[in-house]
Amino acid sequence: MRLFHDHEQVAICHDRASGLRAIIAVHDTTLGPGLGGIRMWTYPTDDAALLDVLRLSEGMTYKNSLAGLDLGGGKTVVVGDPRTDKTPDKFRALGRFIDRLNGSYLAAEDVGTTTEDAEQVASQTAHVTGRALEFGGSGDPSPMTAWGVVCGIRAALDEAGIGGGSLEGVHVAVQGAGHVGGDVARPLLAAGARVTVADIYQDRIDPLLELGAEQAPAEDVHTVECDVYSPCALGAVVRPETVGRMRCRIIAGAANNQLADDSMGDELKRRGVLYAPDFAINAGGVINIGEELHGPYDPDRAKASVERIGDTLRQVFERARAAGVAPHHAAVQMARERIDRARRA
Repeated sequence: MRLFHDHEQVAICHDRASGLRAIIAVHDTTLGPGLGGIRMWTYPTDDAALLDVLRLSEGMTYKNSLAGLDLGGGKTVVVGDPRTDKTPDKFRALGRFIDRLNGSYLAAEDVGTTTEDAEQVASQTAHVTGRALEFGGSGDPSPMTAWGVVCGIRAALDEAGIGGGSLEGVHVAVQGAGHVGGDVARPLLAAGARVTVADIYQDRIDPLLELGAEQAPAEDVHTVECDVYSPCALGAVVRPETVGRMRCRIIAGAANNQLADDSMGDELKRRGVLYAPDFAINAGGVINIGEELHGPYDPDRAKASVERIGDTLRQVFERARAAGVAPHHAAVQMARERIDRARRA
């Protein structure tokens, strides 16, 4: 297994005073500075944290390229429980590490972090995006990420010939009911879809149950018989031990690195499951930040830009059909072509 996927820079960040343990990875800056969120999670080992940040930062390169942004790919992981291990000192220390990269990496929010955390980082560096609206930023990118996923689900349903252009009665199983997953479920419910949700935290699910959602156990949601399985938590949900138990026709969600490896995308195609490549469908947050970087930020303009995710996915599906390959191969090829053109320019 290749560990370093042509990464330009990897920084190990350890601040003894605050207890911060983090890794920043910058994958590719051909199109511009590497933009990617700060993820906080309880990794079982340091190797697991390193592998995650390497894969995530590479995915950000393709995400930003496919979205048409003049940005490269980067990512940060902070080791710790986001509910119990956060302190302002840790995020201020992280800000100082980010500042040392001199703008080659632009931070944002991700799983386990908030706009409040971003403000602590921003107290030490200017290289932060997605700040609160009152500070000239675009705020929490999660709603735009979620809206892009909903637009992408519509495109995938069209490709699969499900629903006749409507979400009414379509069954979507959403894994993860946090900032993004919850905001994916709500408009689906409002549009008349049947929504099953799962999360490790019951307090995230309860408000969605009041709106009419159903609940599935977190460990079994991928086995729910449904039209669309929408992973909106962590990655590697499609792996050898899960793919055979999936009973969906489409996989379309917000999580990064949903495929444990490329072979899983090929296996989904063999099984007749349409996969909406994660870095294509979940680009709403970075598209939103792209609008912020070309400010002044206009939420209506940003939402219109996010809605083009549906068109991007239609192009991916069309190319995949024409080439007879799985959609994730077509999406990577499209992203790489843009980067290659920039390198030759």
